Amino acid sequence: MKPARKLVAAAVTAALTALAAPAGAADADRLGKDLTATGAEKAGNKDGSIPAFAGWEGPSAGWSYGKKRADFFRHKAEKPLFTIDAGNVDKYADRLSPGQVALVKQLANYRMDVYPSHRTCGVPDFVEANTAKNAAGAAKLGPDGWSLKDAVVPGFPFPIPQNGVEAMLNAKLRYRGVAVEYKANITAVSPRKGGSEWIKAGSEQTNYMPWGVKGSNTLAKLGSVEYYTYFAYTTPAALAGQALAITTWLDQPANETFYYFPGQRRVRRMPSYAYDSPQLGMENQYTLDEPMVFNGALDRFDWKLAGKKELYVPYDSFGANDFGAKFEDVAGPDHIANDHRRYELHRVWVVEATVKGGTRHLAPKRTFYLDEDSWNMVLADDYDAQGKLWKVREGFLLPVYETGSCDVSAFAQYNLAEGRYVFDMHAAGTGSDMQWVTEPRGERYKPGFYTSDNLRAISDR
Repeated sequence: MKPARKLVAAAVTAALTALAAPAGAADADRLGKDLTATGAEKAGNKDGSIPAFAGWEGPSAGWSYGKKRADFFRHKAEKPLFTIDAGNVDKYADRLSPGQVALVKQLANYRMDVYPSHRTCGVPDFVEANTAKNAAGAAKLGPDGWSLKDAVVPGFPFPIPQNGVEAMLNAKLRYRGVAVEYKANITAVSPRKGGSEWIKAGSEQTNYMPWGVKGSNTLAKLGSVEYYTYFAYTTPAALAGQALAITTWLDQPANETFYYFPGQRRVRRMPSYAYDSPQLGMENQYTLDEPMVFNGALDRFDWKLAGKKELYVPYDSFGANDFGAKFEDVAGPDHIANDHRRYELHRVWVVEATVKGGTRHLAPKRTFYLDEDSWNMVLADDYDAQGKLWKVREGFLLPVYETGSCDVSAFAQYNLAEGRYVFDMHAAGTGSDMQWVTEPRGERYKPGFYTSDNLRAISDR
């Protein structure tokens, strides 16, 4: 390496290290001053392309559940500032992840429309208050170094993170209310190369977060469940009637999964249905730890907090959740339609995951990109055993009018090696919007609903 290049490399390393060097709990008083209540830098960037933090911005007047969210977005009339495509992607590569550069170069007619940046992801007052308590020392990791022993909830456990585990736990404990309900969802896998047959699996689903109830509680009191899931396939015929009840923990490896098979008319416990196990019926394109950009326990990886970067990331992504559109208008043959994706420049935390020694995973190296304002995972790059970029995930962040926060549910995952992609956890093309719920209601808001006995009782095919 030439001396000049060495100096540049050293400068970059020093800058990244400075960004990654987190303040400890002693700096908790920075929250609400130079840092926001959730730990982001209040100030904008040097050239003003990232503005100063503005705080929660709700919908324009008249929105209620069932109306299209995009119609009430206060900046809906904006036009793109510029577009990134195969002809100019190298110009913008320093503000893209390696996976994004690969998508632009590899996928036919793929482009990224970049809009003005809006830092309007907020949280309710009680989440701010609980986060402050956590920053002062209430949140604690378990002795294993990856589990969450206690925290005041709902709130971010580590708004001033000291390592990658703490950053990822912030993402897991982002405020989403007590549940997200999917009246209808289409888990879709694009056709094989040269083919035209999609996998389109219709389903209904509830994700219930008991710690999300309004107010202030502790995990020590409520228990260490991250969320419960009820999931039931409605189409196609090969999957219809299959149903699952899943418990995902914050302090236990894997999860507890019960699976109802209508052909056998019985419920089976699936102890190995976790991590990189392929999801049934998805032709090995979709594993259990890939939903919502990442899902499940943190125990199989070492997590390094590698600093912050300014990246063009999916933001205010109403188009990928357009329940009033036709599915085919949102999900094209090779990628999510260009005009149903929106990108903004934001600062993101970079978390590098490397599989632990003695442990295996299909993607032994992964990089996650977390929005600094909301802690949502908005991007991920997965590498295969040979160190080659393999899968790229984009999480379509949008403001959630019910909760006063932002969330990533819908996401797309691109398999660069096989030229296929997955689109899941969305409402696009279903005619029925997702709903974020802030108050417990009905049987699905009780742990007993997610037992094997109850799964068998409510499964009738």
